[in-house]
Amino acid sequence: MTVTTLRRITGDEKHSPSAHSTLDVLRVLYDRVLRITPETVDEPDRDRFFLSKGHGPAAYYAVLAEKGFIPEDWLDDLGGWDSPLGHHPDRVLIPGVEAGTGSLGHGLGLAIGTALGLRAQGFVETRTFVLLGDAELDEGSNHEGIAYAAAIRLPITAIVIDNQSATHGWPDGWSGAPTWTGEDPQLAAKTSQPRAGLSAGVAARFPGWTVSLVDGHDHDEIEAGLWARTGHPHLVVATVEKKEH
Repeated sequence: MTVTTLRRITGDEKHSPSAHSTLDVLRVLYDRVLRITPETVDEPDRDRFFLSKGHGPAAYYAVLAEKGFIPEDWLDDLGGWDSPLGHHPDRVLIPGVEAGTGSLGHGLGLAIGTALGLRAQGFVETRTFVLLGDAELDEGSNHEGIAYAAAIRLPITAIVIDNQSATHGWPDGWSGAPTWTGEDPQLAAKTSQPRAGLSAGVAARFPGWTVSLVDGHDHDEIEAGLWARTGHPHLVVATVEKKEH
């Protein structure tokens, strides 16, 4: 259903590859993991999700419409002069959006600050997720946040869509080597099996984080990675084929 909904969206064709690369992760997140509904968007103990990859929000809008956060007929006018659906998501105009994003390098910092605040308030069951693109990690501000989250063992899950689009490449290249360092052997077996085409390089930029490498289109693998709670910040690298971009 979400793919059909996404096809209704016009007005942002430039970013349609970005939207399609995130669709499976967003669908799994909202269908199987995230504790938020249209009725609980203002509850203080709700889970938080930040689309740091906010310059390609079409798939995000499609999922929000399918889950009832916004009317589906809004999708017919993405980017229109009077449409609430802009080329970047706007928290003031769209129910369920936690922050306006799209300026690369900002979303992870916003999510880290939110997770820190939730922990300070004692919301230990509330989870914070943030979705980034691999090229976005070329922004240096992300690495300050990565180091800080690791140092204080912040309970946050970052998801990186990896399609080899980073400008500067990745250390270690495309080896398919597993990088899981958590303690749950059942989860590790599902998410860290070596497979050709999976990048070990993205994980190298997250020292001190536990990592799950998953096929970015396999819903069961994505779910297993997202459910991980390891006592450390956790990274899910969702690999998609470069030809989609």
